[in-house]
Amino acid sequence: MYEMRLAVPVRLLCTKPGKVVGNEFNKLIDHYSKFNPSPLSIKQFLDFGERANPAESFAFLRKEVPVRLANIMKEIELLPPQLLKMPSVRLVTSWYQRSFMEIAEFDKLHKGTPTDSVLSDFTDTLTRVRNRHNTVVQTMAEGVLELKQQHKSDVSSEHTIQYFLDRFYMSRISIRMLINQHTSLFGVQERPAGNGRQVGVIDPHCDITSVCLDAYENAKFLCDQYYLTSPNMILKCIPEEPRIRIVYVPSHLYHILFELLKNAMRAVVEHHGTEADLPDLRVLIVEGKEDITIKLSDLGGGIPRSASDLLFQYMYSTAPEPSSTNSAPLAGYGYGLPISRLYAKYLHGDLTVTSMEGYGTDAHVFIKAISKDSHEKLPIFNKTSSKHYNMVIGSNDWSSPISGERKILSSGIIEKIRSIPCA
Repeated sequence: MYEMRLAVPVRLLCTKPGKVVGNEFNKLIDHYSKFNPSPLSIKQFLDFGERANPAESFAFLRKEVPVRLANIMKEIELLPPQLLKMPSVRLVTSWYQRSFMEIAEFDKLHKGTPTDSVLSDFTDTLTRVRNRHNTVVQTMAEGVLELKQQHKSDVSSEHTIQYFLDRFYMSRISIRMLINQHTSLFGVQERPAGNGRQVGVIDPHCDITSVCLDAYENAKFLCDQYYLTSPNMILKCIPEEPRIRIVYVPSHLYHILFELLKNAMRAVVEHHGTEADLPDLRVLIVEGKEDITIKLSDLGGGIPRSASDLLFQYMYSTAPEPSSTNSAPLAGYGYGLPISRLYAKYLHGDLTVTSMEGYGTDAHVFIKAISKDSHEKLPIFNKTSSKHYNMVIGSNDWSSPISGERKILSSGIIEKIRSIPCA
């Protein structure tokens, strides 16, 4: 924990709805961005949740959430000017400005022990902020598409945008984790669904096999709807007994596994045909001393190595297909794999994809086996991060056989891989 003293008053200045401006706002952002975010381990989340002290949570979040917002907002300012001018990006920026001011207000006005009324207002504000940011991923993706449609991208801009979006979406995951944990513990109408043993959004005994089976059933349902067939799954655990359990956020693990299973099913069906006897998906879960590793293998024909390099690139996203139904977030934008990797990396795990063209693909999910080692991985605004936004990337100083047509072909393959809808 840390102490802050505000040097400037907090006041919301608006010229248009959703737009926050003024020197005082800029000074406040500068002030909070000087503090580094305080990463928590999943064990710290759990220990605090078991104590469930709303005043203690209030004291931490009223400072920590503005710090995390301010750190990433300073990086937004360093984005290429042409991206900042895109309507969708301007909308996202206005959401962050308003949310920052609403939460920072509590840090100014309530220094002592908060009353029940203040705690209730704070929880309501966090809920409002979370709801306001529900579509941030899609809206920012629209901003990137707007940029691609209006401007010819260059290597430096693509590098800057990739660097920023990884940090921006990781920051969003971390802030929503803080908010969801608080509101699930102290919100009047919010309680985590599921087995009843969860502490906020954390399951102290998360059964990896159960989450994997749940993700498979939902991905299978989607695949059956879309292709009228789906591959079976063979799951093996080492050790087989007792069942492998960890302290984790089940929704994060589900998000990762559902995305991987969905992609694997599509690859298998399209490679072998809907009338074929489809080869099984194989999932291996292994408990090591440092990591728990989940390996998903498919015989879906694999993808070219040139396309593999683009799997996690945001600039190769696609416009969503028009739909009259409410599809899940990320449907059509091709952000499923990049965001899933961030969920894995959030608690110092990882997600890797290795493909053998003409055969199949292996995906590995790594999760820290010990809860005290599972610390948040947070972006920090400092001189080092600032340099990435001013970096000029010159022409390639190695000969390359990949022509422009080959790059277009590779990006087309990525679009095809990513275009399966979500449930």
